[in-house]
Amino acid sequence: MTKKILLSVFLLPAAMAFAQQYGGMWIPTELNEKEMKDLGMKISAKDIFNTQKSSIKDAVVQFNGGCTAEIISPKGLLLTNHHCGYSNIQAHSTVENDLLSNGFWAKNMSEELPNPTAKAEFIVDIKEVTNQILEGTDHLTEPDLSKKINNNIEVYKNSQKIEPYQSISVKSMYYGNKYYAYVTETYKDVRLVGAPPQSIGKFGSDTDNWVWPRHTGDFSMFRIYADKNNKPAEYSKDNVPYVPKHYLPVSIKDKNENDFTFVFGFPGRTTEYLPAAAVEKIMTETDPARIAVRDVALKTLDERMRADNATRIKYASKYASVANYWKKWIGEVEGLKKSNAVEKKVMYEGSLVAKNPEIKTTLDQLNKLYSDQSPYALNNAYYTEVIRNAETLTLASYFSTYIADVEAGRMDEKGLTAFKNKLSAFYKDYSAELDAKVTAKLLALYANKTAPQFLPSGFDKLKNEAQNIQTIEDISKNSVITGRTAVNGASLTADIDKAFSNQDKLIKTVKKDPVYQLYTTMKDTYMKTADPQFTSMQTKIDALQKKFMAEQISTDKDRKFFPDANSTLRVTYGKVKGSTPKDAVSYDYQTHLAGVMEKYIPGDYEFDVPKKLIDLYKKKDFGVYKDKTGDVPVGFTATNHTTGGNSGSPALDAYGNLVGLNFDRQWEGTMSDINYDPRFSRNIMVDTKYILFIIDKFADSKWLIDEMKIVK
Repeated sequence: MTKKILLSVFLLPAAMAFAQQYGGMWIPTELNEKEMKDLGMKISAKDIFNTQKSSIKDAVVQFNGGCTAEIISPKGLLLTNHHCGYSNIQAHSTVENDLLSNGFWAKNMSEELPNPTAKAEFIVDIKEVTNQILEGTDHLTEPDLSKKINNNIEVYKNSQKIEPYQSISVKSMYYGNKYYAYVTETYKDVRLVGAPPQSIGKFGSDTDNWVWPRHTGDFSMFRIYADKNNKPAEYSKDNVPYVPKHYLPVSIKDKNENDFTFVFGFPGRTTEYLPAAAVEKIMTETDPARIAVRDVALKTLDERMRADNATRIKYASKYASVANYWKKWIGEVEGLKKSNAVEKKVMYEGSLVAKNPEIKTTLDQLNKLYSDQSPYALNNAYYTEVIRNAETLTLASYFSTYIADVEAGRMDEKGLTAFKNKLSAFYKDYSAELDAKVTAKLLALYANKTAPQFLPSGFDKLKNEAQNIQTIEDISKNSVITGRTAVNGASLTADIDKAFSNQDKLIKTVKKDPVYQLYTTMKDTYMKTADPQFTSMQTKIDALQKKFMAEQISTDKDRKFFPDANSTLRVTYGKVKGSTPKDAVSYDYQTHLAGVMEKYIPGDYEFDVPKKLIDLYKKKDFGVYKDKTGDVPVGFTATNHTTGGNSGSPALDAYGNLVGLNFDRQWEGTMSDINYDPRFSRNIMVDTKYILFIIDKFADSKWLIDEMKIVK
C-alpha cells in the first residue's frame, strides 16, 4: 500500500507534485508567496493584501453573508454568481415581470433596484491575537476554557478603537490553537444592476451541478452605494455609487493550460487535518447514511414531479436543494476512495509518530473515541437527515420550538409574526399528501437501518414500506400540522391568522396531533439514547483534535500549514488545468458556446436556450470575446482549492486581473474539503469573456462594459 501511495505522488504532474500536494486556503496576511511565484505569480503578496495602501483585498467582499463578490469598476460595480444573487432577483420578480425567467438589465443607474437584505462586507484589517485570547487559559478544561476565551475576546474587542461604521470579530484557527481579529465595514445599500435569464445563469441546473464539462453563465451584477462621504449607509435615494480603493481590471486574454491563477474569497468549511479514523468513518458510515436518506427522498419526489407539472414547479427549488449535497457526498465518497485518503492519512500519521512518539498517545485516544462514538454518530446522521428531509417532521420540529418558546415566555408579537411568516412560506410549496409518502419511506429506512437501542418503542412495525404509506397517510389526514384538519375553525394552510386566533387552543391541539407525537417520540428517544453520548464524545474529540493539530505543526517542519476554512477571507492558487478523473476519461480545461448549443433542449427547464443567444451563435457575432478557437469560451477549470462560500470569488491571473468567476467544483474532486488531491480537485469558473459577451452582445448593456478596465 505504501509503495502505491508514494508512486501516486511521484506520478503527479511535475509542476504540481510538491507545490500543491496539500492544496491551501491561506490567510492573506500569511501567504505562501514563494510557492505562488514558483507556480507563476508575477505580483507580490503586498499587492494582494495591504493595509497601508490599496490592494486587491479592497475589491473583494463577502456577499450576503454566504458568498463572495468583487468590485470591477471605479463606480462600485459588483460581480457575483447568479445563484448568490438569486434570492434578490427572485424578490423583484412577479408573474407579470418575471426577472428570473427574463433576466434584468438596468439601462442606467436610476433603474438599479434596491435590495433590503443585501450587504457587502469588506475586510479592513486582519491581526493575529492568539496571546491576548489564550491568556490565562493554561490548564483550563471545558466549560471553563470556553468561558475564559469568550471573556478574553470581549475584553480585546472593547479595547480596540474602531470607526462607528466598523465592526470587529475574533475567529478561531487551527482548532483553537490560534486566533485572529477581523475589522470589517459593511455596506447595506446594494442594488441589482443586471442578471441574465436563468436559462443562462442556471443553464444545466440540477443535472450539471458539480459536473464538468459545464456551460453555465452563473453571474449577476450589483452596485454598492454609499453616503456622500463614501461611508456605509442604509438605503437612501441620496446615496451615491461607492468609490472603491481598488477595483479589478477584467482580462479577455486567451487562457492556456498551466496558466497561473488564484482565487480570493470566503470559503465556508473544510476539515483537512482530521485523523485517518475520522476520514474512514465519513467515507464508510456517515456520508453513505446521508446519501441513503436523500436517495429515497429524491426518488419519491422525482416520481411525482415527472407525472405532475404543478408538483414539478412547486418542488423544483427544494428538489435542487436536497440533491445538491446528496450529489456532493456521492462524489466525496468516491473521491476519498480513489485518492486513497485513509491510507495516505495512516502513512502520514506514521511519519509523525516516527518523529515524535508522543503523538501515538493522541492518535490512540482519538481512534478509540471515534470507534466508541461510531454508533452514535451513525444514528445522528440518520436521525438528522430523516427529520430534515421528511418535511412533515420538519414542520413538527418548528412547532416544537414554537411551543417551547411560548411556554418559556420567549415568544413576543414580533416573534409570533416571524413564525407565522415562516410557516406561510413553508406551506406555499408543501404537499402534505406527497410528503406523507416521503415520510413513510424514510421512516421505513430509519427503522431498518437504526440499531434497536436507538429506536422508539413500536418502531419495528414501521419497517414495511408499503404498510407505512397507508399508516402515515392516515396520520397526515388527521393532522393540524399538515393543514389537512382545522383548528380554531381554519386550516393552517388556508387561513393562518385564524388558525392562530386562539393560541392556547392551538397549542393544546398541536400537542395531541399525531404528527407532533410521532416527531416528539423520535426526538425524545434520540435525545435520551444517542445525543448526550455523541455530544460528550465530540467534546473530547474536539479537545484532542486541537492537541493533534498543534502536534502536527510542531512536528512536521517540512510542511507549511494553512488553517481550515471557516468563512474568513482566504487566498487559494493553482494552475488552469484539465483532468483525467477515470480510466479512459479525459477533460479539457475549457468549454465553449458550442457546448451550450449541443446541450440545448427546447422548452426544457434545465437546458433551454434564449432565442437571442441562439441567433448570436448562428451569426457568429462574438465580437472581441472569441478565443483562438473562434468560439466564445464559457467555463474553465483549475487546481485552486475551493469550497462552499467561494461562490462568486474572483479568479485572477498572474498579474491580478480578473479572468473568471468561481462557482462550483468538479464532482470527482469534491473530497477536497477533507483531502485535497491535485490529480482530481478542480474548481469551475465562468470565463470573463462569456460574462462580457452576455453583457455586451446579449443584454445590449455596453454602458456597463464602458465602466470597466478591460485588459486585452
